[in-house]
Amino acid sequence: MFDQIFEVFLLLGTAVGVVVVAYTMYHALKYRDDGAGTDPYADKVERPEMGEMPTGGAGGRKVFYSFSISAIIVVSLIAWTYSQLLYIEQGPDLAQEEALEIDVEGYRFGWDFVYPNGHTTNTLYVPQDRVVRLQVTATDVFHNFGIPELRVKTDAVPGQYTSAWFTANETGTYAAKCYELCGSGHSLMTTDVVVMPQDEYEEWYAETNETDAGGNETATAAETDQRITAEATALGGAPA
Repeated sequence: MFDQIFEVFLLLGTAVGVVVVAYTMYHALKYRDDGAGTDPYADKVERPEMGEMPTGGAGGRKVFYSFSISAIIVVSLIAWTYSQLLYIEQGPDLAQEEALEIDVEGYRFGWDFVYPNGHTTNTLYVPQDRVVRLQVTATDVFHNFGIPELRVKTDAVPGQYTSAWFTANETGTYAAKCYELCGSGHSLMTTDVVVMPQDEYEEWYAETNETDAGGNETATAAETDQRITAEATALGGAPA
């Protein structure tokens, strides 16, 4: 959606620039000084004398038309952009879209993703071409969950839930990161977002019930802290 807004502004801005530059260059060439010191339009245009107000201009119709067209374009663009931003903020209609609801919990320094069946994992698995709704919170300090390539980003606040949504149109592995400075391991607070074809996702989701029966695959916060401490020490840093 953001890409579409950017493309519309880019195309419209380019079109306006081309028209303005072309109009300016046309008149600059048409009325240029030929070097002879004479006015080639002396017999075609009535020039005003010093102190005399210019006449003509078709009674201001050109100014009125140009202003009206510009106003219509600008107002239409503002209205369209506002409607798109409202859609981004509110998301698709739940009655029309079968959205996948996932809870996201941030902690120093990792993420837990809780699925509707209670399965919890440190990697976010989502199906292709399906609306994914995230309910994001934190268990310790302020974090910020974001997936740049999928244009989604929201705060993770302890004791509160913030909402975000996205639709991944292409399969692949994307990076989710924390965008709120939360401690010495902040730069390591990343995880993978795996976008799978719908049938593969359904197969994976069905298997999570068996995984949960034999033990959850999620690393605990203590295990994550141990990993971050080891990595920070190896880099010469100090754990939080």
